[in-house]
Amino acid sequence: MKNRTILASLALVLSVSSQSIAADMVFTSWGGTTQDVQKSAWADKFTAKSGINVLQDGPTDYGKIKAMVEAKGVNWDVVDVEGDYAIQAGDKGMLEKLDFKTIDKSSLDPRFVTDYSVGSFYYSFVIGCNKDAVAACPKSWAELFDTKKFPGKRTFYKWSAPGVIEAALLADGVTPDKLYPLDLDRAFKKLDTIKSDIVWWSGGAQSQQLLASAEAPFGSFWNGRLTALAATGVTVETSWAQNITAADALVVPKGTKNKEAAMKFIAFATSPEGQAEMAAGTGYAPVNTKSPALMDPAIAKTLPDQQTSSQVNADMAYWAKHRDEIGERWYAWQSK
Repeated sequence: MKNRTILASLALVLSVSSQSIAADMVFTSWGGTTQDVQKSAWADKFTAKSGINVLQDGPTDYGKIKAMVEAKGVNWDVVDVEGDYAIQAGDKGMLEKLDFKTIDKSSLDPRFVTDYSVGSFYYSFVIGCNKDAVAACPKSWAELFDTKKFPGKRTFYKWSAPGVIEAALLADGVTPDKLYPLDLDRAFKKLDTIKSDIVWWSGGAQSQQLLASAEAPFGSFWNGRLTALAATGVTVETSWAQNITAADALVVPKGTKNKEAAMKFIAFATSPEGQAEMAAGTGYAPVNTKSPALMDPAIAKTLPDQQTSSQVNADMAYWAKHRDEIGERWYAWQSK
């Protein structure tokens, strides 16, 4: 009888333990200051409200997502990914369809909503400059590509993604309404003119370091990284001329064991309050159209959704369709 009681108690402990494990979920993002804010604005508050513990992982890795899904061993529940990847991965069957009975999409910007993803935040590629390091700052993409007027190193995003190719074409005189389909021959010809002067950044923190140290005193940056850098005391000038918008998205890998928790987390993250706090903490724009009304007007007016006069929207659907072929040519060009 005693042994049976011990076994029953053990079974109860194991049952409670398994329930607590089931109450955990994993959120994966890109690290750095952005994920810090995602943790404080979303994960910590979601845990307090729901009792579901949100573990942090990262950085986002598309190869890992593919391997997890194919091996049926998914342990990332919600992942912050690039918008074009989200569309492509959804089309390839690597993502769970989102539950829009749980996630309220009625006030979400429709540009960033698909069956498999919703926006995490959206940002702009802008021209940033360390004013203390140079005599003058470039204010247009054409000037950023002008090495005679603005000599020295300039920095751009290393990876194949929306932003740099569009900037090269805009610098070469292509009008925003004629950007797509992307003329890759023309874009790479323009990039060739500054190739020896480019210092590549692979992550937001690196881009800030390059600008702050003046190793590359100007270049193309995510707008939120310039906001954060300016807050540290670096004299940053930002040009919003033809700022190029792109978005991150929240997705759920196919086969997650915590699907219900994942949907609830996304619902919380994309709520007016969740998006308002995220935007205030990062300088990126909210995807919930009700969020600006909840924000300090002085902060809200500095975000990409207020910089629309010459704004250029990167075509996420085009990039999703052509992501692989553009990437192949991009990395071959970089390696030459």
